[in-house]
Amino acid sequence: MSRNIGPQCRLCRRLGVKLFLKGKRCFSPLCPLERKGAVPPGVHGNAFRRLSAYGKQLAEKQKVKALYGLSEHHLKRYFNEARRYHKETDTALWQILESRLDNVLFRLGFAPNRRTARQLINHKKVFVDGKRVTIPSYRVKPGQLVSLDKKALEIPQVNKAVEENSPLPSWLKKKALVGKVVKLPSKEDVKEDIDVALIIEFYSR
Repeated sequence: MSRNIGPQCRLCRRLGVKLFLKGKRCFSPLCPLERKGAVPPGVHGNAFRRLSAYGKQLAEKQKVKALYGLSEHHLKRYFNEARRYHKETDTALWQILESRLDNVLFRLGFAPNRRTARQLINHKKVFVDGKRVTIPSYRVKPGQLVSLDKKALEIPQVNKAVEENSPLPSWLKKKALVGKVVKLPSKEDVKEDIDVALIIEFYSR
């Protein structure tokens, strides 16, 4: 499955959970899940469905793919990599996902969402340790500096995100348009409502 470039709110409605794919809009009354009677898309959206064990595992996997903008190939590769690490698989998987450059840019508050962060990276507006990086999946290591080209502030969405100065997770530091990865995040640092154990079960079948 390739990366989804369709309506973002449709993904949240399908999975029945807020994934905050559109930044601040997701906190407003404009979010479809805030409306009374919001149902999954499609003609059978109102139908009652009791998920099987497999269905629950699949739903958690789909959440991660939508949240981080991943294809099936990428997520499975990350899982296989995490399983080879000498640490808990769920911790390793979170660290791989969170250390992606597009996610770090989003967590630093330099972009309103990961989709915009990927666009900034593709358009050569992002630097790692002073070197321009154009690969959203680039893995940022502890101690590395992530900076934003000043021209990126001409983009209204980016300028607004930077001015809001949203709270940082404990594994990041920021000053002006420069951020630093202090350490790799722990499971407790990731607040996403996703059960990684179900994803591990899915790929371990």
